[in-house]
Amino acid sequence: MVYYIADSAVFIMGKDIDPPQTITVDSVVDELISKEASMCFDLAREAGLKVEVPDVIHRDDVLKIAIKSRDCDELSSTDIDILAKALEYKDDSTLLTDDYAVQNVAKMMGIRVMPVVQKKIRDVILWEKQCTGCRKNFDSGDVCPICGSPMKKRRKRKI
Repeated sequence: MVYYIADSAVFIMGKDIDPPQTITVDSVVDELISKEASMCFDLAREAGLKVEVPDVIHRDDVLKIAIKSRDCDELSSTDIDILAKALEYKDDSTLLTDDYAVQNVAKMMGIRVMPVVQKKIRDVILWEKQCTGCRKNFDSGDVCPICGSPMKKRRKRKI
């Protein structure tokens, strides 16, 4: 049986899903600001949507990959939970998300991804930080250790 792991975009955009085959995490509720999105979530839950807690071990695996791709700064706690749940069901699941950082990490972990309304990413990208002042490149940070200027995220290379 194929499961769909639903990110908050599924409920925000009101995407039609098959609730008995769909799984999400409890922290998704915190991202549902509009009444319509909350109602969509509640209706899906009544129809059989499963709300599960992600395994801590899988969360750690997601964080390792996100640090490697340098998407860690872009991922919320809910994004990490969703990726961990998708990793738990890896061979039997498809992750439903529009978030490009989530898609990037999912592709690196070999998780199938289906966008909700946006386009799907084509390439896996590794990121780096570049100083806006001296133009030096670094793996992480918000302020340049050399000149003190702010740093900007930029594409390092495609995989």
